[in-house]
Amino acid sequence: MIDIVVPAVGESISEVQISQWLKQEGDWVAAGTDLVDLETEKASVQVAAPSDGFLKKILKPSDQFAAVGEVIAQFEPAAKPAATASAPAAPAPAAPAPASGLSGTTAPSSPPSSDGSGHVMPAARRMMGDQQIPAGQVPGSGPGGRVLKEDVAKAVAAKPIAVEAIKPQPRAEQAQLAPIPQQGTLQQGTPHRSEEVKPMSMIRRTIATRLVQAQHNAALLSTFNEIDMQPVMQLRNKYRDAFAEKHGVKLGFMSFFAKAACEALKRYPSVNAEIRGNNIVYRHYYDIGIAIGGGKGLVVPVLRNVERMSFAEIERTIGDYATKAVANKLTPEDLEGGTFTISNGGIYGSLLSTPIVNPPQSGILGLHAIQDRPVAVNGQVVIRPMMYVALTYDHRIIDGREAVSFLRTIKEVVEDPSRLFLEI
Repeated sequence: MIDIVVPAVGESISEVQISQWLKQEGDWVAAGTDLVDLETEKASVQVAAPSDGFLKKILKPSDQFAAVGEVIAQFEPAAKPAATASAPAAPAPAAPAPASGLSGTTAPSSPPSSDGSGHVMPAARRMMGDQQIPAGQVPGSGPGGRVLKEDVAKAVAAKPIAVEAIKPQPRAEQAQLAPIPQQGTLQQGTPHRSEEVKPMSMIRRTIATRLVQAQHNAALLSTFNEIDMQPVMQLRNKYRDAFAEKHGVKLGFMSFFAKAACEALKRYPSVNAEIRGNNIVYRHYYDIGIAIGGGKGLVVPVLRNVERMSFAEIERTIGDYATKAVANKLTPEDLEGGTFTISNGGIYGSLLSTPIVNPPQSGILGLHAIQDRPVAVNGQVVIRPMMYVALTYDHRIIDGREAVSFLRTIKEVVEDPSRLFLEI
């Protein structure tokens, strides 16, 4: 028997959350196949089977927390059974769900099909038992058609809730405290007033901690400007097809802003600096974090040495990060470091916002939605595609004049992209 333990996933990481078991107890697994997704405070990692064999017992179910080095499952090495090598037999009819809640034992589910579809994850199976939902009535949205806990929650939300007549209770009984609900369960009462208690994910906990840290430890201030996006849009439309044909990636707006940020950071190095104790550390390299909405929440993977990257390299790297974020495949190395951050709330329709600095950085650039607005150009009112931009900065290290000038540099470079190539 082999113990499956939580691996070391980073110097500062001592605890992980069991995001999802990819295999169930009793499943035969080939060597190197992922058994479980672990969520850390920075990214998701997978633990693979050490050899061919069976996942004998799961000791830590989904959503629970485990320390690095803790045993979370037991694995029994074994050759692939001869029966599974032939065509799979027709599955037995599923047993009806128990009428009561969780019991000491759980009836085994029907064997999954050979393509991996039809898996019901352990947390989803428990919730289906609690809610008395028969097997097969919940469509799965996970990989290979797996039924996730979120799928069951959606089915429960859509299911009419039977409400018993409310009987008046003595005042003394009404004053008693209600029992604390178990995590991950639905609390049902009158229609449209159900509650669900779930543990906060590791990434969400880290986001909350860092944002509160930034508010408490830094003197944050925001300044705003607006950018006429017409020059960049015209340049992008003119060379979009040729760019995609040559580099195999679309030309977006983020590469222009990343390059413009590099130019502004060179002119105003305090925006690229950080405070360490009583010292100011000025970085002469430009690692820019790009905020991306991933499967588990907002993540900020870092583009290294943007000053040496081409437009195509920037766009390709951002695309790769976005794909990994959706699949929860970002590694801690993808997220570490960063000297400045760009956050694009405009893709969600945000017109104006004040982003929060990602400590220990000293500045973050917020991009917003592009809207056609009337503006005055050479004494004439014209309609132009305009974007509001915001710079939130740590006033302890960056003066107002530097912040305003930094943002104005971004505006000048984006409104005249030729500056990026002429270095003026």
